[in-house]
Amino acid sequence: MSPRPSWFPAWLKAIWGEAAHAQPPQPPQRHRFAAITPTWSANARPAYDRPDRLTTLRQTLEAWRTNPLARRIVELTSQYAVGGGMALHSPDPAAHAFLQAWWQHPLNALGSRLPEWCDECTRTGDLFLLLSTDASGLTWVRALPSADIEAIETAPGDVEQELSYRTRPLLTNDGRWLEGQHYPAESSLVNLCAPERTQPAILHLAINRPCGAVFGESDLAPLLKWLARYAAWLEDRARLNRYRTAFVYVVKAQFANEAERLARQEALAANPPSPGSILVCDESESWSVLTPHLEAHESAEDGLALKRMIAVGAGLPLHFLAEPESSTRTTAEAAGGPTYRRFAMRQRAFLGLLEALARAALQRAAAIHPLGSPDPAAEVHARGADLSTHDNLALAQAAAAISTALLPLQQQGLLDKDELLRLLYRFTGETPPGNTQEADL
Repeated sequence: MSPRPSWFPAWLKAIWGEAAHAQPPQPPQRHRFAAITPTWSANARPAYDRPDRLTTLRQTLEAWRTNPLARRIVELTSQYAVGGGMALHSPDPAAHAFLQAWWQHPLNALGSRLPEWCDECTRTGDLFLLLSTDASGLTWVRALPSADIEAIETAPGDVEQELSYRTRPLLTNDGRWLEGQHYPAESSLVNLCAPERTQPAILHLAINRPCGAVFGESDLAPLLKWLARYAAWLEDRARLNRYRTAFVYVVKAQFANEAERLARQEALAANPPSPGSILVCDESESWSVLTPHLEAHESAEDGLALKRMIAVGAGLPLHFLAEPESSTRTTAEAAGGPTYRRFAMRQRAFLGLLEALARAALQRAAAIHPLGSPDPAAEVHARGADLSTHDNLALAQAAAAISTALLPLQQQGLLDKDELLRLLYRFTGETPPGNTQEADL
């Protein structure tokens, strides 16, 4: 083996030195990458026993509870990503009937839980779903607070293979811990009816996750500082406006002594003049009004700059946050394009989560009743509502025009069937079956 270069990092030098005297490799117990992968990443957030991560989660929850802008940002994500509704479908009739009964069961009611799950994912960057199956074969799904997950155990050298999750101590007399196995566990991938299918398991969805990290990042985390500054600016602005309209009367007169001045002041304070009234006084007394001169007319630009920073961090145009940027509808629609793509990415993440949940429900039911359950390997598809319907008319017109132009070409053999379908799907703004690429918005 050639000598190791001097510029090697310390962790790679150690591995290089061990490799020089290593024994022939043993068969791995788990799937591992062939390349050398460090078990710790600088991109990973601090563990849950560190206060800064818990502090961030508490701050995002407090901002959602008390700050209208933070609440609106989270609501917008949920309204567009899952608010239009989602549904499961399977070409297998038995699997489809089972999934509909499982989806609509009163103890699951998954359709009504989706906004809550999306809110949690947006606030914290993670969604942990606890799966438990009863003796009848039905799987119940409950969301665990992200702040209660203390640690995620992963495979050695690969943080993307999550094995189990450790929660904070439960509120029980013995203060026990909840140990949840990742779903699907590697040992149960081989046998669909393995006992692990019926044990409590956790399904994890992470968003904004840096490469090499195990936890996701909150959408609100980069905005906390600017939300606080905007709230402080708005409060100061309201206070200034209140003080700007305040005034006091100044009365000047010749008084023989201090007692006479105090007596006149008490008489006026007991019966002050009301607005619009007529005040008559002699030449020995003059009245004036004292008001604060607060020159804060240009502070609106400061507030707009703060709100723009919040909108950029949230990936939203300003007119989504009650701040019209332009009076033209074209400009507003063009500004919404990147936002709809962001919502479409979040919607696809939840559709993938629902498909994984549905497969888990089928497979766990088969583990309880292998002979009386639907096919655990049945195909499952999750579908969501359109993010925006304003361009449906334009898409319909485009589809009608392109079909009129292409059908004669296909009939003359100049265009094959697959290419015709691809172009039709493209001009209708839809994604062809089996293609996971994002359709044009």
